[in-house]
Amino acid sequence: MDRRTFMQTVGALSLTGSASALAGPAATGAAGFDPAEQSIAALQLALAAQTITAKQLTAAYLDRIARYDRSGPAYRSVLALNPDALAIARALDVERRAGKVRGPLHGVPILIKDNIETADRIATTAGSLALAGSFRKTDAPVAARLRAAGAVVLGKANLSEWANFRSTRSNSGWSGVGGQTGNAYAHDRNPSGSSSGSAVAAAASFCAAAIGSETDGSILAPASVNGLVGLKPTLGLVSGRGVVPISPRQDTAGPMGRTVADVALLAAVIAERPLGFGSHGTDLEGFSLKGVRIGALPVDKASHPDTPRLYSEARAVLEREGAVLVDLKPPTAFEEMNKPEWEALQFEFKAALNEYLATLDPVQVPSRTLADLIAFNRAHSVQEMPHFGQELFELSEARGPLSDPVYQQLLATLDRTADKEGLAALLGQQGVELLLAPGPGPADRIDELWGDRRGDGGWPAIASAAAIAGYPSLTVPAGLIRGMPVGIILVGRRNEDGLLLQVGRAYERAAGARVAPRLRV
Repeated sequence: MDRRTFMQTVGALSLTGSASALAGPAATGAAGFDPAEQSIAALQLALAAQTITAKQLTAAYLDRIARYDRSGPAYRSVLALNPDALAIARALDVERRAGKVRGPLHGVPILIKDNIETADRIATTAGSLALAGSFRKTDAPVAARLRAAGAVVLGKANLSEWANFRSTRSNSGWSGVGGQTGNAYAHDRNPSGSSSGSAVAAAASFCAAAIGSETDGSILAPASVNGLVGLKPTLGLVSGRGVVPISPRQDTAGPMGRTVADVALLAAVIAERPLGFGSHGTDLEGFSLKGVRIGALPVDKASHPDTPRLYSEARAVLEREGAVLVDLKPPTAFEEMNKPEWEALQFEFKAALNEYLATLDPVQVPSRTLADLIAFNRAHSVQEMPHFGQELFELSEARGPLSDPVYQQLLATLDRTADKEGLAALLGQQGVELLLAPGPGPADRIDELWGDRRGDGGWPAIASAAAIAGYPSLTVPAGLIRGMPVGIILVGRRNEDGLLLQVGRAYERAAGARVAPRLRV
């Protein structure tokens, strides 16, 4: 049984027809209106001036998806389109004409990673055929906040299946439901993961912006290698309810967009409390880098040979804008983080996933436990395991409960290495307010035989530490290496997400380093 036949058998709507068929005659949008590279602010001005309607804007994005994502280069970043997207946009147009504007996203199409529940007529699958029939009656709080602000939920973005926690040799951006996502700058290159589709779709202007999620690197890495801004918020700033889990201790949803301003707007919408800005006020555009002390970490030895050049240029931009860069050495504690993290995640994944599966409709999702999912994948190995296995599933299933003393010791080790002797120690040196490191990239070619071969090559330890300890982190484009993007990564203190955005916006404005991808049919 092939993937499409399987989907039809379980009754899922994920692989619906082409975007043009869904959009109908209005697919070309308003006369000549091109949504590519348009900021949310620019879209809102056009909507307010009635240069375009929300329905026409939605249709314009659907047209781009049909032209480039479903056919042509076939990036496969969009896993499922919302069959009601145009109707929702039309209703928002009626509200606007009646003088009601819900919020800063009124009429703006947004894509959501397909591990975040929505009440639309599209399943929440985490990319797995085992969840292909999982339709939810209510939105996750993240989706509900977007909708309350006026967003059009355009559909669900593809992802690395199970948020890249199934195999040690996975292909980032591949899922059983959505297939393989290609990088926005070269579709035969790795999009990174696990928020692969969210990154590619936002970079390619298949939506105004997107929502991803991160446990460790799943927002920052795909944003960096797809020329995007991505924010991993302080843990707890964004609700984790209704998100298919890996680890409630580390999981968070977060915004991904083409500009810092767009990401800041989305962050403010989905946050459960106001963003923290430290001692610099709350002005994003008027913020000055003058006197801001930034702790700069060295380039990782596994980085690309051209990364030091880009990093040096980024540092020079920050210094020209008045920032004070303080060179810091990575603490030795960082060398102890990785193994305990992955072992702790295995304990947490088993417990959290079993709890999540128990909330689903047993008719829609017969798999009720991780053990059931392992059996499902074996029974459907042609569809689910054509390229890589499920070693992480099996390792997690073998773990004990969260009361296990082994797990408790792992948590103590992580608290020491990532936080107390890690980020807290770095941020306690020489008055630094935030940390800086080069991001990962450029992207490798997709390799279905070996999977993601480079592993954590070029991935900054401060980013993993931020994920483990719940600190906020941000990536901003720094330029291209042989046509492929690389970013810089900023890490700040907990609940100072706003300061990261201010620094990121000041850098972005001065550097102008983002180059849009060139899509070709």
